[in-house]
Amino acid sequence: MPKAHRLNPRLDQSEPVKRCEFPKCKAACCVYGTWMDTAHVQDILTHADLILPHMPGGRDNPEAWFNPKEEDDPHTKSKKVTHTTVVLDPDHYGGTACIFMREDYKCALQVAGEKEGMHPWRFKPFYCILHPLDMDDHRRITLDKIHLLLAEPASCLRPTKKHNPLKEIFAEELNFLTKESNRKE
Repeated sequence: MPKAHRLNPRLDQSEPVKRCEFPKCKAACCVYGTWMDTAHVQDILTHADLILPHMPGGRDNPEAWFNPKEEDDPHTKSKKVTHTTVVLDPDHYGGTACIFMREDYKCALQVAGEKEGMHPWRFKPFYCILHPLDMDDHRRITLDKIHLLLAEPASCLRPTKKHNPLKEIFAEELNFLTKESNRKE
């Protein structure tokens, strides 16, 4: 079982930002795929039969869902990650998308969890749940580079005149990530 994550004091602040408006944002965050703990990859492959019915057409080979190259990552349970496959998608923001992004802009991994009566994030990668939050050098959850996020036209955060508490904006993710869970990452 993973250790619960701690929070950077930065998250006690308020900022003039709000969430994107899904599905209006068309899952722009899925443009480059994501890193995934290698243990989580094995879990997904073990449960491929639950995920396959929710995959976009033509993406039915579980062995093609991930890049085989591994890299070190201190923020994951196994300390090793691999990347999800990125596919060409001329209709998506940036012209590419994570292999798990569906035509309705939902994640096949999240849909599979929901349909099976599990937590929606049961199969979701740590970095997808975390985004647009980040990890600092002390392994605490934080939010930085907000100016970069707001400058991006399809950002997961949108500017607003009202200052909103970051802990409220990200309450669902923070609640999930700061409690011990049965996740594989």
